[in-house]
Amino acid sequence: MKPLKMTDNKTPGMLITFCGLDGCGKTTLMTRLSEEIGSKYKHFITKQPTESMRKSDIFRTYMDSPDHGMYDYRTLSLMAAADRIQHVNKVIKQELDEGYVVISDRYFYSCLANLRARGFKKDKWIYEISKFIIKPDIAFFLDLPTELSIERVRKRVEEKNRFIDIDLQYRLRNEYIDICKKNKGVYVPTDKSEDESYEIIKNKVKEVILKKWK
Repeated sequence: MKPLKMTDNKTPGMLITFCGLDGCGKTTLMTRLSEEIGSKYKHFITKQPTESMRKSDIFRTYMDSPDHGMYDYRTLSLMAAADRIQHVNKVIKQELDEGYVVISDRYFYSCLANLRARGFKKDKWIYEISKFIIKPDIAFFLDLPTELSIERVRKRVEEKNRFIDIDLQYRLRNEYIDICKKNKGVYVPTDKSEDESYEIIKNKVKEVILKKWK
């Protein structure tokens, strides 16, 4: 795996991203960070892929059903990548230009993780597309044992019966760990207490803020 060659963030704002398996604690830890940041800095919370992508037939087929026969996964991956480029350059960048701290639930790394986890490890196009994506100032990768992530998802009332490709989740976890290492992300174990996980995030954000806005 090669590192992604994203565009350095040259705006006055700061971009912080969170990636990891469903159930890894993104929402909980992002909420804590936004509450703390909100008392000092103007901030904007967003999510990838966008709602229009999430509601598409192809996305819902891959999320909700084991039968993917009518679609080629590359089609979904290309659509998701295009959705992220549009979102980064027409939504996130505008907020960064205004000096906001932008916190994103998932980011382009998830495209790469899913593509590779589904067996498309030789595809080069995703590395070319990454050049049009703004590189986060901090990329957090939340990690916990796959069994625990699935258990957490199943505890959500609205998702207790959702289709989950369990084998895929194991592969995704490995891909996220590798992507974190290759792209100098910040590894955050979330199988410990919430306070312990958040302390890692809080300290890293404080460190980068001091460097960027000193």
